[in-house]
Amino acid sequence: MTDGRRLRGERSRESILARTVALASVDGLGGLSLGRLAEAAGVSKSGFFAHWRDKEELQLDAVDWAARQWVDHIVRPAMRAPAGVRRLLAMHEARLRFYEDGVLPGGCFFFVAQAEFDDRPGPVRDKVAKAMSDWLTSVRVMAEEAVALGELLPGTDPARLAFEINALGEATVAHARLIDSAEAYAYSRAAVLHRLRALCPDPELLPEA
Repeated sequence: MTDGRRLRGERSRESILARTVALASVDGLGGLSLGRLAEAAGVSKSGFFAHWRDKEELQLDAVDWAARQWVDHIVRPAMRAPAGVRRLLAMHEARLRFYEDGVLPGGCFFFVAQAEFDDRPGPVRDKVAKAMSDWLTSVRVMAEEAVALGELLPGTDPARLAFEINALGEATVAHARLIDSAEAYAYSRAAVLHRLRALCPDPELLPEA
């Protein structure tokens, strides 16, 4: 009985976090009321407060949940590609698929969270910054592996390359939702592919287009 209640409680918590991240990708974390979240997740307010004492605690857990979702949809699929430039391209393409498939109604939780909390000091901002730093580190490490394997030219700056790839990913979100989605995905993929081919001593490792 105890194990059953714990399992139901965990399922309820995960359901609420999934709805929180989805809604926050549109309205931001600060724009969500606890009552609306409880209604969206189909739980009572008392059931809601059994998991979180206040809104900030929920926001912190939502950032963690969104980071796990990012790893599941983007990082892990990319790791199936061979280490080096092909894995870097696979990572960017997995990110574009995440956006294009509409996994989140607002496109990207972290795109919204960065804009919302970049000038708001506190635990939530710190957690968002940590999640984004972890992501950039993942891309940088992949670039470092590519340099070590001889698949990127000596002298390539992995941190700068990670910044460039991430910046193109972020630009895709706004362009796709405000201007032209097909154009945004095509341009973003082509830009990263062109950059990697220019830095790769053996561009045949990568597709031409």
